[in-house]
Amino acid sequence: MSNFRPIDRDTGFLLPPSVDEWLPEKHLARFVVEVIDGLDVRAMSGSYRGSGSASYHPALLLGLLVYGYATGVFSSRKLERASYDSVAFRFIAANEHPDHDTIATFRRRFLKEIEGLFVQVLLLAREMGMLKLGTVGLDGTKIHANASRHSALSDEHAGKIEAQLKAEVSDLMAKAEAADQADVPDGMSIPDELARREERLRKLAEARAKIAARAKERFAREQAEYEAKLAAREAKTKATGKKPGGKPPAPPAAGPLPTDQINLTDEDSRIMPVAGGGPIAQERDSGFEQCYNAQAAVAAGSLLVVAADVVQAANDKQQLAPMLSKIGTLPDRAADRPRPTVASSVLERALRHGAAGAGTPDPGRGHAPSPADG
Repeated sequence: MSNFRPIDRDTGFLLPPSVDEWLPEKHLARFVVEVIDGLDVRAMSGSYRGSGSASYHPALLLGLLVYGYATGVFSSRKLERASYDSVAFRFIAANEHPDHDTIATFRRRFLKEIEGLFVQVLLLAREMGMLKLGTVGLDGTKIHANASRHSALSDEHAGKIEAQLKAEVSDLMAKAEAADQADVPDGMSIPDELARREERLRKLAEARAKIAARAKERFAREQAEYEAKLAAREAKTKATGKKPGGKPPAPPAAGPLPTDQINLTDEDSRIMPVAGGGPIAQERDSGFEQCYNAQAAVAAGSLLVVAADVVQAANDKQQLAPMLSKIGTLPDRAADRPRPTVASSVLERALRHGAAGAGTPDPGRGHAPSPADG
């Protein structure tokens, strides 16, 4: 004879349930709430006027974001849905249900303050004895932008489209001025067609202007590097009395290159090589994608992230110096700083010899894979 537990979804609770009873004692959601309760969020809460309907407390919204990021839930709509569907999210939200607009607005409004809380977390980890800054691992990963690489427009291709549109505009103007309307196809509105092409020309001009501005910045940077190399060769010649070996450095090219490009959907992203069969390459069967390069420095002992950044340059090796600088800006009380170790000495040598010769990353354009790519 079967013996099953009864399924009863209708009987009410004798006493109101407590959200504190919903999760095990060592659940990650409890840890997130405890950590955030220990952070100073007065910069956020103090910015609310206090008028109108009551707002959700910043600690509650911050908890949803942190736990969402820790468990792979990033979308504000998914976070809102999780406040209904997930016991852990309902615990963090105290059985409240902020809508996705509220969550997204909070994230945008307090982005700088949230970044500042990163250091507070490290201070808390230091007080708990979890963080000791010794060996640090540094790596980067390509994050796909919310844009297709097919939306990228090169300066050369933009010039061709611009010439084509100007020819079409001239043709339409000629038709508009013609006395014989028989040549105008049925259903064509010449003013509308002209307006559409003029709008495309305007957008193309804006895109080419941004490409030109990036090229100007790149030229100034490369020109300074070129002059520094020439000065170094000249100083070496005077010191040794011999002409340095190898080819002299080539001067940089002024103006936009034909391959310089901009993405019309997300102009801050760059086309980057995705090597090694990563998830992006596997999903799209391509070695290049519209990406950002995310960097993270992790303390080896605790696996805590001690520095992070998102850059537009594809080469990981060129991020060594900037990431070490970020680690150096941490307050002394955030971590025990041991005497130099073998690992730190290796980093110093790489910084002096490897990173110095790797060149300066070009934020204005992506590049093809090379042996220097990390």
